[in-house]
Amino acid sequence: MKALVFPGQGSQFVGMGKELYDSRKDIKDLMDSANDILGFDIISTMFKGSEEDLKKTEVTQPSIFIHSVAALKAVNGLGAAMVAGHSLGEFSALVANGVLSFEDGLKLVSARAKAMQSACDANPSSMAAILGLADEKVEEICESIDGIVVPANYNCPGQLVISGETSAVEKACEKMKEAGAKRALLLSVNGAFHSPLMQPAQEQLAAAIEATRFRNATIPVYQNITTTAVTEPEEIKQNLISQLTGPVKWTQSVQNMIKDGATTFIEVGPGKTLQGLIRKINSEVEVSAAI
Repeated sequence: MKALVFPGQGSQFVGMGKELYDSRKDIKDLMDSANDILGFDIISTMFKGSEEDLKKTEVTQPSIFIHSVAALKAVNGLGAAMVAGHSLGEFSALVANGVLSFEDGLKLVSARAKAMQSACDANPSSMAAILGLADEKVEEICESIDGIVVPANYNCPGQLVISGETSAVEKACEKMKEAGAKRALLLSVNGAFHSPLMQPAQEQLAAAIEATRFRNATIPVYQNITTTAVTEPEEIKQNLISQLTGPVKWTQSVQNMIKDGATTFIEVGPGKTLQGLIRKINSEVEVSAAI
């Protein structure tokens, strides 16, 4: 049974999508339409912009979404039985299972990115990668810290990302090292994604989501918040909203997809990050790139 998985922020690179753009007219038309939807020439930035240009949240998130949906179009779904996306990638997954149109998905991703950037600007905050420590220990240390710091991404066993107020994240990193973490490394991001500090962004995104048409899913999506198969539009909406302040439970989502029959995982979009994480979660399943 095939599962399609879609990457999130951090998988971008200069030149992303150029080969897809040049490969077929229908894909070129799809990508060109993004400029009209967003009101600026994002395709040129994807192809020829600097790394710094692509790191801006309001550019990064739409760029990855555009690339992912173009790649999906190139392979025509591959007969998948289920989908999932890592954080931002959940929006691409919802195009794959028919819940969102490309245009509506792109508008929501753009609204999400702008809201997140605004929340980042309002609160000095950061994230850190914790390697080589059990999930339970990371959770325990986060709870012991004065200030806001929470587990944000359960990427694979032994690899979590924490998120929150900069001072609280720094204190947590010291305690993680004392507890035996192999690494506790501050990430070069300018905000605390998937933490309570994203509450203002969540409110803005909720309004945009409620104003958007969500269709019935053709195949289940395993959402970051619930980690289980979801097909009902209203439930999908609420889970998308909750995702901004809640953790990305990627390990648990992949485990549940395997439990429900997934034997092959195909990453659709830029980079190979999810393929590496899935191999660490379960070395027996087959993983590959769509293109």
